[in-house]
Amino acid sequence: MPLFDLTKAREFSAEAMRLDTDVAVARIAEGIREQVQRRLRRRGAIVGLSGGIDSSVTAALCVEALGAANVLAVLMPEKDSDPESLRLGRLVAETYGIRHVVEDIAPTLAASGCYERRDAAIREIVPEYAADWSCKVVLSNALHGNSYSLTKLVVQSPSGERREMRMPLSVYQGIVAATNMKQRTRKQLEYYHADRLNYAVSGTPNRLEYDQGFFVKNGDGAADFKPIAHLYKTQVYRLAEALGVPAEICSRPPTTDTWSLAQTQEEFYFALPYQQMDLCLFGLDNGVPAADVARTAELTEAQVLLVWKDIEAKRRATRYLHEPPLLIEPLDDGRALVA
Repeated sequence: MPLFDLTKAREFSAEAMRLDTDVAVARIAEGIREQVQRRLRRRGAIVGLSGGIDSSVTAALCVEALGAANVLAVLMPEKDSDPESLRLGRLVAETYGIRHVVEDIAPTLAASGCYERRDAAIREIVPEYAADWSCKVVLSNALHGNSYSLTKLVVQSPSGERREMRMPLSVYQGIVAATNMKQRTRKQLEYYHADRLNYAVSGTPNRLEYDQGFFVKNGDGAADFKPIAHLYKTQVYRLAEALGVPAEICSRPPTTDTWSLAQTQEEFYFALPYQQMDLCLFGLDNGVPAADVARTAELTEAQVLLVWKDIEAKRRATRYLHEPPLLIEPLDDGRALVA
């Protein structure tokens, strides 16, 4: 039985995505136990806590499934992180009685050249950019009707002067390649603790992020199981309330917490706030007419069609992220048949 059913709604509305939270929690908890204990044969779960809604709900579900004693939270700040993220991550761990460790990844990132590589790429178009400046990358909104995404760099000097400019592709790729080192370093530490404890690593993407490739390959995209990847972000928030996630996390806007300048997820990647993106994605996947989605999402029909175009474009562009390592010839050594 699906967690949500479009046929139960007389006409398309946000209620189409409503789910029975008790049923959802029980089903996901049983799925975690099946995957972690029986299929993966691991004793518990590692959760990288960011202070955001997705990792908080994932941690709560792992506690529900495995018990707090069998969950370890890893908090991994770095020099560009919002201090609130560390505080809220600790709050979640304390709320659910989870053991937690803090791993400051800034020294590792500095040693591997993450910050210097990023800054060197920025200096190709802002020669005076230095370590005491701040930056972020923003993406053009799909509703502008562009046939392709336009990325811009935003920099801010120590005096507060802010500039925004287009980037050549090589600069954009250089900045993103360096920044992706953050997610890959965090995942390395998660697997260190997983190996140390014989635990499995939990991924934290929701359906919108998973579908649209909003993750770093072999970074936050790497995990042994992903318990909320089938849930729209709207549903994750509903589960958060049912699971008792602290209210200040439930009311906190989703952020990337990757750049030194504050940045929302729709600035960096999504065309719209998550509530409208969920409705557009749900409508596209379930054959809902654009006019009905537009009415519910408070958009025009033309805007919905542009968002759908953007969703399909991101699916094509990020297909690579979902691919496992490719083999020239398939191998069947019998392990797939082992119970």
